[in-house]
Amino acid sequence: MIQSMTGFGRAVAELPEKNVVVEVKSLNSKQLDLNTRVASIYRDKDLEIRNYISSQLMRGKIDVLVYLEAKEGVTERTLQESLVKTYYEKISNLANELHAENFSPMDAVMRLPDVWSTDNQQLADESEWKSVMAAVVEATKRIATYRANEGEALDRDLRANIQTIKDLLASIETYEKARVPSIRERIEQSLREFIDSDKIDKNRLEQEMIFYLEKLDINEEKVRLAQHCKYFLDTIDSDEFAGKKLNFIAQEMGREINTMGSKSNDADMQRIVVQMKDNLEKIKEQVLNVL
Repeated sequence: MIQSMTGFGRAVAELPEKNVVVEVKSLNSKQLDLNTRVASIYRDKDLEIRNYISSQLMRGKIDVLVYLEAKEGVTERTLQESLVKTYYEKISNLANELHAENFSPMDAVMRLPDVWSTDNQQLADESEWKSVMAAVVEATKRIATYRANEGEALDRDLRANIQTIKDLLASIETYEKARVPSIRERIEQSLREFIDSDKIDKNRLEQEMIFYLEKLDINEEKVRLAQHCKYFLDTIDSDEFAGKKLNFIAQEMGREINTMGSKSNDADMQRIVVQMKDNLEKIKEQVLNVL
């Protein structure tokens, strides 16, 4: 079953004097792009956090935030006045530049990280870190669950679009059979308008006609497109992280559909090809978010 690269997970480690909040969110990316913002008290544990999350989430643009929340009634916090002044000045200037008249810079400043700091900025003991790391593990599990649920929605959408392409491919056959006689008739009619029928070499005309019509044959493209659709579905059903492979298969499908469009030489077939392209574009957009 495929998984999405989009997800969010949150967990809280409840400690005697504070809560440690761990938030992990991810978006789609070609590679693993992991960014962490960890409270200074746990800064030396950053590598451990990164190693664990990268081993579990594999791919995506992942942001990890670990911050402290004082419990109610615990007041050992210090206002970082110089930092508040800096934030306030910069945000006020930006608000004036954007003419944000009803915007309160101070409200925004007080919600920014690191404005408040606790007096206890040292790791109490190893048991505290175990609690924090357990929250990291839990947040990672929750984002993995989120990704799996999103993957189910992606799975349904991708299968629906593949089935539509398969149905459209089957519908081409009706127009394909009528296409050859129609093309032959148009060519012969054009010849009769410029050349007397008794001056036409019937054998040579038939040879050239066969050669021309063979160039318009789309049987190979139909077979390859059907095979690509099957391979796409087989890849979805595999246990591997299939995003990159699905993207490659979608590109191959596009080549076959484009070739059929260039060979069709028929308005009804070209209409079907356009519908195929529409569904393929939807597939390509969704595949970008598959792990």
